[in-house]
Amino acid sequence: MATVVHYAVLLTLVELVGVPAAPAAVLGALCGAVAAYAINRSVTFTSSTASHQRALPRFMLIAAAGAALNGALVWGGVHWLGWHYLVAQALATVLVLGLTFRLNRSWTFAR
Repeated sequence: MATVVHYAVLLTLVELVGVPAAPAAVLGALCGAVAAYAINRSVTFTSSTASHQRALPRFMLIAAAGAALNGALVWGGVHWLGWHYLVAQALATVLVLGLTFRLNRSWTFAR
């Protein structure tokens, strides 16, 4: 669901509003992060005993870093490699999702 939110915001901003791909990717990632916290907290890491007071700031720090990395990857894909922004975003999604999942598992929601 978080990825769906991310891509919906990205597509809306780029195709309907005219925002450049990299900033739209960052905003999409941040919007997706809001959904991701709720999903991760209630579905993925249900065995976590981390309090919201501890887990939420950690999650948002990782989400902000992931959004920045995501935007940089999309920018590089579009401007350096000449890719369509959705191709760059697809690669960024795989890389950033893998990284942020590992960080959230080992730090945000660690027991």
